[in-house]
Amino acid sequence: MQTKDCGAYVKTKKSVKTALLAELPSVDELLKGSDGTQWLASFPRTVVVQAIRDIIADERKKILAGEHPDTSSPALSFCISARIQKLFSFSLLPVINATGIVLHTNLGRAVLSEGAVKNVIVVSRGYSNLEYDLDAGKRGKRHSHTTRILRQLTGADDALIVNNNAAAVFLSLAALAKDREVIVSRGELVEIGGSFRVPDVMAASGATLREIGTTNKTHLHDYRKAITEKTGLILKVHQSNYKITGFTEDVSIDQLAALGKEHGIPVMYDLGSGCLIDLKPYGIHGEPSVQEIMKSGADLVTFSGDKLLGGPQGGIIVGRQDLLEKIRKNPLARAVRVDKMTIAAFEATLMDYLDPEKALQSIPVLQMLFQSLETIKSRARKIAARLRKQIVGNGIALEIGLVRDSSKAGGGSLPEAEFETYAVSIDPKHITVNELETRLRTGSRPIIARIKDKVLLLDARTIQDQDIKELVRIVSSALRA
Repeated sequence: MQTKDCGAYVKTKKSVKTALLAELPSVDELLKGSDGTQWLASFPRTVVVQAIRDIIADERKKILAGEHPDTSSPALSFCISARIQKLFSFSLLPVINATGIVLHTNLGRAVLSEGAVKNVIVVSRGYSNLEYDLDAGKRGKRHSHTTRILRQLTGADDALIVNNNAAAVFLSLAALAKDREVIVSRGELVEIGGSFRVPDVMAASGATLREIGTTNKTHLHDYRKAITEKTGLILKVHQSNYKITGFTEDVSIDQLAALGKEHGIPVMYDLGSGCLIDLKPYGIHGEPSVQEIMKSGADLVTFSGDKLLGGPQGGIIVGRQDLLEKIRKNPLARAVRVDKMTIAAFEATLMDYLDPEKALQSIPVLQMLFQSLETIKSRARKIAARLRKQIVGNGIALEIGLVRDSSKAGGGSLPEAEFETYAVSIDPKHITVNELETRLRTGSRPIIARIKDKVLLLDARTIQDQDIKELVRIVSSALRA
């Protein structure tokens, strides 16, 4: 009797599932309905069909899992409409960076200057002389647009821009040291973003790593002893995203340059972040400029374009003309070359450096890093005051304050430098601080903030003045939702 009842129960359960599954409309039915007609009039058919299939599949899974979802026409239409909007929206969005991290890798690193943005628009909306020499009336070279100014700024004989600094290092090694040994200090075998490691990059380039010294100490005689007829390059890697402190010693680039010249071996310096202004007046003494490294005698210097330089993503190689010529002729150079929009952004950014004072004001990275604490505090006060004005009287319990804090450069740059900052603190009482952070992060214009000591912080260092009005509106809406 018990077995019979159990069987009847299972049968009933299957019948309910079968009935619910049978109620689900087909893709064709939904497309022919009034909602389907409207969707097809506004969106591509492929997007509409995909959205319908996705929602029907979701509902089918719920039913098979024993749930009783609402499969009525209004409910399905609402879900399908939302899915269509999601599928037909851009996933790469402009966000408001309220973290205080200026070179936030996950948020696109350097913010481009107005001049760079305008030049990209002007160059990319039509044809350009990308590879056309206007004076000679014949084919030209795309790198000529930036080589001249890089030579002028850095003092190098020649220059080349590729798509990032990892590519710059990889290409240089492949062109100059394939099937040969590259001498590197053990303390400089770094890992950069995305788990890319110097030894791995070197192996992929065809060069052989000749590791010398110890983690904390490497001497000039270690380099000297490692030099053989197989040596193709001496590589020094700047500690731009880490520091080894305490009982340490390394060999300066000018000593390595002298050693390289003595033995006729090129010396390359992977500078990483790459800065074109002297940071010492701002209290930063561990970050040499590209100009300093070139004057020290390095044969090649590689560095990033979207870090301290404040330009678009790119890897810059500057140095001896004969070495750059070999690098430029390597077949891999075409695989990692940059496009016209990148060149346009670089040219405009580099032009600003001809006047260092102008660069500090016009390049957002430099402006955000070295703005006065009073300027940041004033911006934070403005944001806090406007938020209070929007929220007070709406029956929402919360505390809004001003917090003195510290922020970082980010992007693997200036790892030891901390920059004093001010942030707006928000402590909501009606929702959790995590819920508020989620609402801000998942809105139509995302705001990326940070949580510290159980309150949400909006760091005014990286909030741009033109975004304050929208930020206040979005935060107010998130608190009222």
